[in-house]
Amino acid sequence: MSVTVQNSALFENTSAAFSHQSNQELKKAYRLFRSFSNPLLLPVGKALIQIAFNLNAPIEGLFKKTIYHQFCGGESLHDCKRVIHRLADNNISTALQYSVETKATEEEYNRTMQELLDAIYYSESNPHVKVVCCKLTGIGSFNIFEKLHGGTALSGSEEVAFENIRRRMETICSVAEKASVAIFFDAEESWIQRPMDQLIDEMMLRYNKQQAVVYNTFQLYRNDRLDFLKASFEKARANKFILGAKLVRGAYMEKERKRARNKNLPSPIHQDKQAVDKAYNEALEFCAANFEGIAFCAATHNEQSCLRLVNLIDSKGIDRNHPNIFFSQLYGMGEHLTYNLAKEGFNATKLVPYGPVREAIPYLIRRAEENSSVAGQVGRELQLLKKEMKRRGLM
Repeated sequence: MSVTVQNSALFENTSAAFSHQSNQELKKAYRLFRSFSNPLLLPVGKALIQIAFNLNAPIEGLFKKTIYHQFCGGESLHDCKRVIHRLADNNISTALQYSVETKATEEEYNRTMQELLDAIYYSESNPHVKVVCCKLTGIGSFNIFEKLHGGTALSGSEEVAFENIRRRMETICSVAEKASVAIFFDAEESWIQRPMDQLIDEMMLRYNKQQAVVYNTFQLYRNDRLDFLKASFEKARANKFILGAKLVRGAYMEKERKRARNKNLPSPIHQDKQAVDKAYNEALEFCAANFEGIAFCAATHNEQSCLRLVNLIDSKGIDRNHPNIFFSQLYGMGEHLTYNLAKEGFNATKLVPYGPVREAIPYLIRRAEENSSVAGQVGRELQLLKKEMKRRGLM
């Protein structure tokens, strides 16, 4: 079946999109997304959560039953099994993400590395898990990355710490290669990204010779990332390795713009959404044109971008399940994209975060903020949930 970019009917099938949800689960999701549309909820909620943290109040129970249940697979790998198999029943693979935020000590970095290794070992025995995600500030110091990005010399102890970061990455990538599991390294703030890119390139050169094991993340809301994607491909081609590319719009827009204003620097972010969309879609076209040398993931909740890639795949006669091309959406969101893409034979993946409830709260708040800040995102989710509830006679 060939689908044109203008035809959005592909994502209107709510019966397929929500077939995995019971009536009760559907109603619960609707209530949650409706709460996101309240402009006072997030700022007030964040302040109350911080107070609760400071008082060491037991807030985990409330989170676990609401936002955590919607967006996380569980507190442990074992807890995620139900979600993984439920997705697999719908031909959807899983990308696991240990949802802890930035850490600060060598002991914590090593603990996070071990969690990632455990996820890879688990993935090796579970064919439905294709990807494990890694945030580099979870296994190394933000300050060290910031110094390296700015060209500041490291002290002796910082040099040792940086070598420890490289060692952790090598360990993770080596185990992943043997397990035939992909590693997605997240993109982070622009002022720490350069040394991260360099380390990830080192890993690609070593581990992406036969297949794409290591993926960098390209934030296309940055005005330099499309050119960086093209340069990365030229480097990969010159050095005879496969470029692994996760294409996202980005997650730090307001933070980036605020920092640029405060420091009187040029903003690294495109001026408007139209420019971001243009860069993202051009990145899709570039990767699709070079799919034999680029393994790429369209990690997006934008319907038009998903339709564009569908159209590129079909118009170029590429197998819909080609291992170098897949789509990904966050667990608990964008069901109309993931489930309908899988139904039509495309490689569809859900990013499934997991981890202790208290550790996951900062991650979950960011998810809620992103939903609320993206124009139309909450409204679209509500529209589709309401449509399915009406179809089932629940409204």
